Amino acid sequence: MVASAAACGVLFATLTSCGDGQEPKKADARSADAREDEADEQTTRLKRIPDVGDRLQSQIPDGSRQVVAVYGAGKNSADSTVVLYTRTGSTWDKAAGWKAHNGRKGWTTDHHEDDKRSPVGVFTLTDAGGALPDPGALLPYTESAAIQAPRYWAKPYWHDFDYVIAIDYNRVKGTAPNDPTRPQGQSKGGSIWLHMDHGSGTSACVSLPKEAMVKLLRTLDPKQNPVVVMGDRAELKA
Repeated sequence: MVASAAACGVLFATLTSCGDGQEPKKADARSADAREDEADEQTTRLKRIPDVGDRLQSQIPDGSRQVVAVYGAGKNSADSTVVLYTRTGSTWDKAAGWKAHNGRKGWTTDHHEDDKRSPVGVFTLTDAGGALPDPGALLPYTESAAIQAPRYWAKPYWHDFDYVIAIDYNRVKGTAPNDPTRPQGQSKGGSIWLHMDHGSGTSACVSLPKEAMVKLLRTLDPKQNPVVVMGDRAELKA
C-alpha cells in the first residue's frame, strides 16, 4: 500500500385536481405501504449507479458487481453518504447506506500529500486489514498492531484503524493496507482507506461507523471485483 497508517488520519408530486365538469380524478388511493414499496423500487433494478455521470460511470469495470459510492456533500465539505450497490444481471440494487466523512477540506481531482482532501475517482478495492482480528472479511485481511492508530493521537481517533479497506489509490494491489510503496511518488499521497469514523473529517480517507465497516468487510468479495466511486456530488455528476 502507500505510506504508513499515520498518513491516513482521516444521499430524495403532490397531485392536485379541481372540478372541471368532468369526473374528478381519483386521489391516490394506494396504501402507505404500497407507496413506500414504490419508493423502494427506485433503489432496485437500476440501470446505472445513481447520480454518477458518464465520465466516472464509464470507469466502472464491466466485471464489477459491487460498487461503494461515496457521495460528498460538497467540494469543501467533510460530510458524505456512502451507499453499497450490488449488481444482478444488468441492473444494480442498493444494498445498504450510511452517513460518513471524507477529507476535512473536501475533495480534489488532483490529490497531493497532506492536502486534507479526498481524491475523486473510481478505484478498485482489493485489500483489507486492521488492528482487530478478521471479522470474516472476504478480501485478504491483514491483522497487525502496526495498523493501529498512534496513541499520541487524541483519544477519539484511537479506533480509526480497527478495521480498514485500502482504496487502490497510489498503492500496490495485493499488499497490506499499510504497505508504504507509492508508485506515483510520495508527493501524490497515499494510504487512502475506508476506515472507522471518529465523528469528523479525515486527512483524506473515508470514514464510516463500525457496523458499516463490518458489513463491507463481510460483503465485498474479490470475485465480484468491488470498486469505490467517490467524490463530491458535482464532480460525480460531471
